[in-house]
Amino acid sequence: MPESIIKKGEEKMVKTIESMKAEFALIRAGRANPTVLNKVMVSYYGTDTPLNQVASISTPEAQQLLIKPYDKSIIKDIEKAILTADLNLTPQSDGVVVRINFPALTEDKRRDLVKEVKKHSENSKIAIRNIRRDMNDQLKKMEKDSLISEDELKKHNDEVQKITDKQIENVEKVAKEKENSIMEI
Repeated sequence: MPESIIKKGEEKMVKTIESMKAEFALIRAGRANPTVLNKVMVSYYGTDTPLNQVASISTPEAQQLLIKPYDKSIIKDIEKAILTADLNLTPQSDGVVVRINFPALTEDKRRDLVKEVKKHSENSKIAIRNIRRDMNDQLKKMEKDSLISEDELKKHNDEVQKITDKQIENVEKVAKEKENSIMEI
């Protein structure tokens, strides 16, 4: 029973890190990355549809995205969706494809992005610590209900702490990698 509590808690911690990685993917690091368009919804025949389902998105150059719609009649809709998505990107269309040029990041913008990365990583650490607290509370309840002994509680709490330390280390590693990719010119 305590093993299942620990296993579920560890899975939640891993999901927290995956969620943080997804947030980091939306933070652009000076290079064109198709994931910045993941949340862009295009009005396609009256239905909001994710951009990657109505067009292919490629990176022909390090600073440019190329969006090639499957249906050329929705190019204006794609441009409008990108502009209204509040990504600070300006699409340019030639009637066949849409290009998005990514300007080089200034030093100030890079520092702001690093602050954002630190904020997301700190929120992830807090979430992991909350999961640890919940796991320890469940284990204490089991000990109080005489399902496990005091020694077992101590052993399981130590195991929970080791898992927590490992996951927080993973958060710091992922955040450091993202910071480095943002600051690299």
